[in-house]
Amino acid sequence: MLPPYYQNQRNFRIRTLATKRSWGAFATTDLEAQLKARGVTQVVIAGVATGTGVEATARQAYEAGFNVTLARDAMTDMRPEAHDYSIRNIFPRLGETGTSQEIIELLPARGS
Repeated sequence: MLPPYYQNQRNFRIRTLATKRSWGAFATTDLEAQLKARGVTQVVIAGVATGTGVEATARQAYEAGFNVTLARDAMTDMRPEAHDYSIRNIFPRLGETGTSQEIIELLPARGS
């Protein structure tokens, strides 16, 4: 069952839905298998807990062999120091970072 917000959206199609029950989106879901079955090699990560959920998901994606991109302006944390630390010290080791706009502008180039 989809969350109520998605049930009311027109022209919105979910291809993969994973209900996360741990810090990282890959640890307790079949997300990795679903993405790999579709030939996905790149993931873009954003979220509401930079130092825990976003970082855990990025680490798991990296360890699973995905190319990781992190949208810096599409994440936040109640602990500003955790947010800043992850962006400065962890994310550059796991993948590419950029703003949402920069990532969107790269999409046509990646598809060709």
